[in-house]
Amino acid sequence: MAAPGSPVLTHVIPASDWAEARHGTHVRPPSLDEVGFVHLSTPQQVHLPANRLFVGRHDILLLILDPARLGAEVRWEPGVPTDPESILFPHLYGPLPVDAVVDVRELRPGPDNAFAPVAG
Repeated sequence: MAAPGSPVLTHVIPASDWAEARHGTHVRPPSLDEVGFVHLSTPQQVHLPANRLFVGRHDILLLILDPARLGAEVRWEPGVPTDPESILFPHLYGPLPVDAVVDVRELRPGPDNAFAPVAG
């Protein structure tokens, strides 16, 4: 289980969405309006949302975030019922500031079209 206070948080995003967002001040994925928060994860758990949302896609980026720059509350909450028992995900209750992004990496699926955990 990921522990609150992780030194690195991540956000998975299509490259086209990042290209648009980086010219502004915030990333505002649809989840912010739909459920009130931005889905984040730790590097060790990023494969879970990536496989739910983007399996087989080769245009996905992993935004590496500095939690100190997020500017809104982060709550560690359960994901979906199919996630491993007791795992908590960081949810950002506000838009994701572009200046909180300290690195951008390509997130590529493996030969089976599935994503794997990444090194922090």
